[in-house]
Amino acid sequence: MNQPLLHRHWLAYALPKAAPAVTTSTVLILGRIWNANGAEHSLGNAILMTVLAAGAATAGGFAAAGRNGDGVLAGTAFAASGGLALAGVAGYADGLSLPLLLWALATAVAYGLAARYWRTDRRETVAYERRTAERRENHAHTERMEALRARTQIEVARETTAYATALAEAMTARAALPGFDPLTLTRAGLPELPATHTAKEL
Repeated sequence: MNQPLLHRHWLAYALPKAAPAVTTSTVLILGRIWNANGAEHSLGNAILMTVLAAGAATAGGFAAAGRNGDGVLAGTAFAASGGLALAGVAGYADGLSLPLLLWALATAVAYGLAARYWRTDRRETVAYERRTAERRENHAHTERMEALRARTQIEVARETTAYATALAEAMTARAALPGFDPLTLTRAGLPELPATHTAKEL
């Protein structure tokens, strides 16, 4: 009835928390590798990354627009737009100052957005665990009440059987006494014996 407690490894807790920093750091590293391989001060590469980032942002805006907007798709598109912009700046710039500044800004924004989803997920998890615990407690209470009722019924049946056996033995012993007359007992106001016993005595 009791569920075994499953303890997750510390990496299972740490990896989701590190994901935004790992993602932005990967984009920065790839941008700097691209910079070292000819993207520095390349106007064509800068225009390409600008167009891609603007396209991803536009797609995110369309995905978020309207009453039935898809938040997950919009968030993915905006994240892709930010990543493309960071990669473009990291690839175009000749120094590390601007790419590192944008990396810090992108990481902070990513953690700000992720924290909101983590809070929502935590609230839903806590609410689910609370509902599960309440349901389990209700089931356990019902099971305890049913077990108590069944035990009571068994005890009542056992006592009833014992009483019926004792009554039958007492009636048999009373009928076996010398000079026993059931009519005398009936006239005295005592309960009358069943017809089978009376017929057997007569």
